[in-house]
Amino acid sequence: MSAYLSGDPSFENVPSIEQKALRINLNKNIYGTFAEIGAGQEVARHFFRVGGASGTIAKTISAYDKHFSDNIYGEEEDGRYVTETRLEHMLDHEMRLLEKRIPEETQSERLFFTLANTVATIDFAKKYKGHGWMGIRFQVEPNTPYSEIILHVRFHQTEARLQQEVMGHVGVNLIYGAFYKHQDPNKLLRYLYDHIDKDAIEIDTINFSGPLFKQVDNRLISLQLIKNGMTQAVMFDASGDNILPARLLYKKNILALRGSFRPVTKVNVDMFEKSYNIFLQEPNVNEKHTVCIFEITLSNLMSQGELDEKDFMDRARLLCSLGHTVMISNFKEYYRLVDYFADYTKKQTALTMGVSNFLEIFKEDYYTDLSGGILEAFGKMFYNNLKVYLYPTQDAETGEIINSNNLKLHPRMKEFYKFFKYNGKVVDIFDFEKKYLSIFSREILQKISNNVSGWEESLPKGIAELIKEYEMFGYKKVKEKAAN
Repeated sequence: MSAYLSGDPSFENVPSIEQKALRINLNKNIYGTFAEIGAGQEVARHFFRVGGASGTIAKTISAYDKHFSDNIYGEEEDGRYVTETRLEHMLDHEMRLLEKRIPEETQSERLFFTLANTVATIDFAKKYKGHGWMGIRFQVEPNTPYSEIILHVRFHQTEARLQQEVMGHVGVNLIYGAFYKHQDPNKLLRYLYDHIDKDAIEIDTINFSGPLFKQVDNRLISLQLIKNGMTQAVMFDASGDNILPARLLYKKNILALRGSFRPVTKVNVDMFEKSYNIFLQEPNVNEKHTVCIFEITLSNLMSQGELDEKDFMDRARLLCSLGHTVMISNFKEYYRLVDYFADYTKKQTALTMGVSNFLEIFKEDYYTDLSGGILEAFGKMFYNNLKVYLYPTQDAETGEIINSNNLKLHPRMKEFYKFFKYNGKVVDIFDFEKKYLSIFSREILQKISNNVSGWEESLPKGIAELIKEYEMFGYKKVKEKAAN
């Protein structure tokens, strides 16, 4: 740890919020600004209350009025205030002022920081639960480039006062973690919930950047958010950058394809392309307001036991290379995925799935955790204008193509199924590539690990080359065997 961050080691045993704030205050080197707009007014208060803040706090500001806020930080193009862009403008402005107003001769031992947040808490009608952006820009050695941590919080409490209080705790935990736990971002992530009920908030996006975090892959950090129970789903775009789910999904038409994608194959691409063409023909679907998502569940990622981060990154890298948006979720059941989308949009939603996966959702033991069982699950799944695009399979023995018209269901489920089938909720994909029906990811995976040739032909263009370049799915072991 930097010599500028030394302190009382007794603080290391899960310090309280007050102890964390006091340790920051008692460090004569840490010095910075608090900028809190909207309902986020609680972080600086903790540092004032514990004492010793005169050597830590250069300034606190609350540009509560929108006109004052615009005058200070500039107007946003979209006219909104609780956004990541607004937060970045706050950090830029306040850090620039801090450097400008502190004499250079006193900067030789200063560790500058700016903590900013922009928050909207629950409304009076309690229909809008509220959310907020928070970030810190900081340094751990004087006169060095800044690093940055930015996160987004969704509130689950139903009182504005409680939401404000929890945001104050998050802020103290963030500052303390930035200075004293930055060496281990995974631990820093968990410490953000110190003295906070996990049901109180959800951190659904976090990004680390700057020289302290140049080795950090934010996709892996996102994976930890789900693993730690901090959120139910995370998303990143084709470039691999974390994106806020609300930003992508809000009021959009959504087409989602779930799979293991281990690895992504030609049949996965065919499923997507053919279902996307059908989706665009839906009467209420506008291509400009449509998002397509390749989704992997955490249960799939952990199907082999412990979470294999390299395996996850391999799958994600391949999907991103094809230009797709990737979603990792904790939704084992499809109805929970649809319910999640419904939080953001009432537009047309569709799921693309193969026959085998479709048959799984008609198994009653799949819904033992619901008091209403399968009826409740299907009510949640299909109430929001949902459609299922069904990709056929081929019977290995007879060669028969199996689709929605001849699939085999338990007798008790047949009439139940007909209700959705004949109400247009299940749509067959007919223009599929028959030659792809014999492609299965698990078989390709076995060929890769057993050094069996010919697996490359079953993958989209460029995917086999990436698997070899990055030694994915056991390919390195194959080369070692071949060399021996």
